[in-house]
This record gives sequence, structure tokens and C-alpha cells, in this order.
Amino acid sequence: MSGTSGSRQNGARDRDTEGRARNARPRDGLGRPLPYGADGVERQPEGVVRDPERTVTEAQALLDAGRPFHAHEVFEDAWKSGPEDERTLWRGLAQLAVGLTHAARGNTTGGARLLRRGAGAVDEWRAGGAGRPRPYGLDLTELASWARELAAVVERDGAAISAGACAPRLRGGRR
Repeated sequence: MSGTSGSRQNGARDRDTEGRARNARPRDGLGRPLPYGADGVERQPEGVVRDPERTVTEAQALLDAGRPFHAHEVFEDAWKSGPEDERTLWRGLAQLAVGLTHAARGNTTGGARLLRRGAGAVDEWRAGGAGRPRPYGLDLTELASWARELAAVVERDGAAISAGACAPRLRGGRR
């Protein structure tokens, strides 16, 4: 794990190279912490500045691989580093990805709530999006619809879903 301490000593917190608290535990594909020493998936680096096209492409690949928690990290980077007028868009996309994460983990209430919150943020941005109905090729109307439909399914069924099978197509076209 680059940037984090590889071991814990005397119950001390994991810290990155700058001394900030960072959990160095390995994680599974849905971002859940695993015991120290377990094999986990490679962590998504934080704080990476990507152009919007790369953000969307990387996030889609992670969603397709059933790793929405990691896609959320990519969107969060865009939200934090992007232009002020796009923050609502990227925040909404991050919320959609983390909503999918919670739904896949079996947290149906939290998953449905975050999916709807993300859809609302995407709609809010679309309504004031400076005449950009498909920024970076994103099909915002379809994404908001996907999120609300999935939220209803998650609440109705009350069971964990497959993140990869239920992942959205960010640029449109249903699976």
C-alpha cells in the first residue's frame, strides 16, 4: 500500500507519509475493510487530478468491474479538484456510485437513499448546467432514471444486488 504504513504498532493509527490518519487495511471490491494481512483489491489512489473524459472512462471501467466504491473515489477526486460550477455534477455521480456500493453490500435503506440523493444532485446540475445536456458524453437523464429505478428495486426486494450486473452506463445505453 503505497503511502501508508504497512503495519500497526501498539494500536497506533495508520498514517500516510505526511502523517495524516489513513486506514491501511486491505479492502474488498466493495470497499469493505478486511483484516490486516488479508488479500484485498488494489486501492484506488486518492487525490488524483484527471481530466473529465478520463474520470468518466475510469469510473465506467470500475463500475463494469463491480467496484462502485472505487468509482466513487474517482468521482470524488473530480468533485474536489474540478471547477466550482461542476461540483454538484461530480458530487451527484459520487453519490450514485456509493449508493450502488451500499445496495451491493446489502444496506438497502442507505443504498436507496444515496441513489435518490445522487439522482437529485444530477438533476439539479442538469437544470442549471449552462445548456450542456450531455457533459462529457454523460447521459444525465438516463442516469437519474437508472438511480431511481434501482432504488425502488432495492427497497422492494430488500436484498443485496450485484454491483457489476446493476452498474449504469454513464454515457447511456442500457445493459
